[in-house]
Amino acid sequence: MTKWIIYGVLAVLVAGSWMMYSETGKEMSKVEAQISQLEETGTDEEQIAKLKSDLQSMEGEKTFNGILLTFLSAGPIGIFMAVHLLPFFAQRVTHAVYDSGEKVEKDVTHDARSLMAQGEYEGAIAAFKLAAAADPLNRLPWLEIAKIQKNNLCDAAAAILTIRHALESQEWELNDAAYFLFRLAELYDEVDGDRATAVSILNQVVEQFPGTRHSANASHKLREWAAAGEAAAAGGDAGSSARLAQTTADEEAEYFARIQRGSDERNS
Repeated sequence: MTKWIIYGVLAVLVAGSWMMYSETGKEMSKVEAQISQLEETGTDEEQIAKLKSDLQSMEGEKTFNGILLTFLSAGPIGIFMAVHLLPFFAQRVTHAVYDSGEKVEKDVTHDARSLMAQGEYEGAIAAFKLAAAADPLNRLPWLEIAKIQKNNLCDAAAAILTIRHALESQEWELNDAAYFLFRLAELYDEVDGDRATAVSILNQVVEQFPGTRHSANASHKLREWAAAGEAAAAGGDAGSSARLAQTTADEEAEYFARIQRGSDERNS
């Protein structure tokens, strides 16, 4: 409300200055006409001199009124531009540069995450499936579904089926497909205890994505598993040898004990 009062006061001042400027111009025109008439008759030189002096004063007054009018006009225009026009154009330019005028879309997984936070896991799974349908190239909803099935519902088999379904549902980008395969291998190995299937899946990564970091990571994991298997086998052989040695020692002790008992019986 206050700013409109200021605008009103400035508008009144501008109007007043304009009227003064206009009236001065009219008065100067009258004086110039009188001077012209007197000069034509060639009489009353004193009156002509006085009128010329008055005309000069009017010119100075008109110049002052013009400066005042310019200043008062620039004030409201400057305030209006600074308060209204510049922020408007700045917002439009910023909007165009940073987001191309597009509205920010709602996160498609928002509802699913809310349900998950409330412990509504079945509802969250259904919501994540809707999110996957709305954004088919987003792997996150499928991974979240498998995560809920494994961690919250303790259903590793369902998690494996979810990842397999996601893989087979469409053609994925290289990074997404590799991520799904690694996750599937992890589920088979760590949850299902099926190292053989996990090895097969990682070999599939090596074959399908040669020369990529995914292939290198899969090869590294396969070497780790092979080394761990060899160490476990070696540990099993060592345990068997130790058990065999202990059995032999026990048998020998029993043999010598029987001999000693027989000797004691004969002596008695």
